[in-house]
Amino acid sequence: MNESQRISANLGQLHVVGDKQRGPFRRDRVFDFLVPNITERVDTSGSTILYLEDVNVAFDGFKAINDLNFYVEKGELRCLIGANGAGKTTMMDIITGKTRPDSGIVLFGNNLDLVEESESDIALAGIGRKFQKPTVFEQLNVFENLELSMADNKSIWWTLRCKLNSEQVDRIHHIASLIGLPDQLASMAGSLSHGQKQWLEIGMLLMQEPILLLVDEPVAGMTHQEMEKTGELLTSLAGNHTVVVVEHDMEFVRSIAKRVTVLHQGSVLAEGSMDDIQNNSDVRRVYLGE
Repeated sequence: MNESQRISANLGQLHVVGDKQRGPFRRDRVFDFLVPNITERVDTSGSTILYLEDVNVAFDGFKAINDLNFYVEKGELRCLIGANGAGKTTMMDIITGKTRPDSGIVLFGNNLDLVEESESDIALAGIGRKFQKPTVFEQLNVFENLELSMADNKSIWWTLRCKLNSEQVDRIHHIASLIGLPDQLASMAGSLSHGQKQWLEIGMLLMQEPILLLVDEPVAGMTHQEMEKTGELLTSLAGNHTVVVVEHDMEFVRSIAKRVTVLHQGSVLAEGSMDDIQNNSDVRRVYLGE
């Protein structure tokens, strides 16, 4: 290395070190308070709220998702069915950032690339997910469960000093009425029935003001009456929210679905009304066992 090359190399090292030393004063740094909130970055002006195209995921050579194309319209209630291993859970993992696809496009709204976002940022952007088994704070009452789930500052200092205003209290009462638990606000969550715990968890998601709700087998283990109430709840949410329901109970799916998507081996096998699906020969062969 000649002298001029050595000087250039040293200058390059000094530039890097200098940038590290300047820290927040670096010219290429964007201050955190100038970065738009992720909820403000989501453009939901279009008709399609969720967009998956040519998505692939393989685990140890097994193709869990295979050239998947899946689109959901804003305000829609979509039911997703398929046999075990069809790719339903993996698809939801992709949407929520738990699993990264090997290839393909995954967009929320017109512009948010979910492949590039963390799980926490995806949740903040307006995607809520409810798993099959309800997860509520059983040692707290219903009001406290809804309060803790409120979309707001969750710092330790805020939590210790916060005092609910009248608007927030009204919202808790509104959500409690929506999920059918207005008379259980003072009841411990652990004392609720299985169905009531499911509704409470849906309410906890609603407190976070989601745009899209992913609901996994909401009526598993419910009584017939609880299933009816759950169907009414999910149907009432459509329009103000977009709801994707994964369910195996065909009677329940028929009671709520306007549009059904069938997954098979990681791809969309069929899509349409419940009548279309039940009359589809491919679906009857691979899913209904005929």
